[in-house]
Amino acid sequence: MTTATPDAPLAGLLVIDMAQFLSGPSAALRLADMGARVIKVERPGSGDICRSLYLSDTEIAGDSTLFHAINRNKESLAADLKDPQDLARVKRLIGHADIVIQNFRPGVAPRLGLGPQALCDLYPELIVGTISGYGEDGPWADLPGQDLLAQALSGVMWLNGDAADGPVPVGLSIADMLAGHILVEGLLAALVRRGRTARGGHVETSLLEAITDFQFEVLTTHLNDGGRPPQRAAKRNAHAYLSAPYGVYRTANGWLALAMTPLPRLGPLLDLPLADEAGDSHGFRRRDRLKRMIGDRLAEETTEHWLEQLRAEDVWCAPVLDWPALLQNEAFRRLAMLQRVEGGAEGLTTTRAPWRLDGERAASSRGAPQIGEHTDIIRAEFSL
Repeated sequence: MTTATPDAPLAGLLVIDMAQFLSGPSAALRLADMGARVIKVERPGSGDICRSLYLSDTEIAGDSTLFHAINRNKESLAADLKDPQDLARVKRLIGHADIVIQNFRPGVAPRLGLGPQALCDLYPELIVGTISGYGEDGPWADLPGQDLLAQALSGVMWLNGDAADGPVPVGLSIADMLAGHILVEGLLAALVRRGRTARGGHVETSLLEAITDFQFEVLTTHLNDGGRPPQRAAKRNAHAYLSAPYGVYRTANGWLALAMTPLPRLGPLLDLPLADEAGDSHGFRRRDRLKRMIGDRLAEETTEHWLEQLRAEDVWCAPVLDWPALLQNEAFRRLAMLQRVEGGAEGLTTTRAPWRLDGERAASSRGAPQIGEHTDIIRAEFSL
């Protein structure tokens, strides 16, 4: 009962989403946006824990907005995996699938007979995708696979904020979201291989692997500069490994972001002595002093003034928008990134797929399912 168009990239493929929270379900969401039919397996009664994981006091039809955002365009099959009959039904359903996505705690899937190796042995063309917190074995394997904890272990918190701030987390579930994206990359690669060899396989990643890969650019520097720790700017730090003017500055009426700009070119535009000093042509040694000078100067005029002056000279800069300003901006609106989907009595507004194929962006009006909403239909269709 997929709503995908026949020419969608993954039309005709069946994905079983056995994951909870964010990372695994986000991967299944991306596959659904590509046209795959996604059946979400949930426990009867309570469903995916994400249904009650609230970002705020906003809920839609009894579930969190987070659940709606990450589980749209899926069907829901209620099954108690501790019940032998339900477990047998799920195993039979997997026999019809192309991809299964899991993020069970270590050891749980093998005990249920749903481990990647067992499933691949049973169904040689099946592709199983798994996400763990920190890998399937090792001293961290049994730790809770949660985003903030993965950030804490990964080193990423020492890249954010200013020098005196201590560790600063990224204010998004970046480990979860990145792990979902990375799993999709691996699943698509496995699909290509299956098309050549008729062989399935096991694609796996973890929150820690995803957030480590996210840092590969600066981590490579650390690995090759004698192991020096990152040095954040004292103020207006935006990147621990980039010098002035890179940062966010207050203006007379708002904020302005300045990216990489040669100091000899920026100095005359701001009427500031930013010229090179011996042995510091890139300004790393003078970074804090330069940023104070630049910040004091930018605060004298409005954001609009500086945008007009600096953009005319091809200086990379941008106003710092909040969500209301972004959503009203014509440049954003032209991207058509938002859509209205079913949910509750009146539906809800959420995002669309962040890619376009042949100029078209994937969209579906079907929102997240209720717990077990499609159980009877799926059982009848697959003779479960």
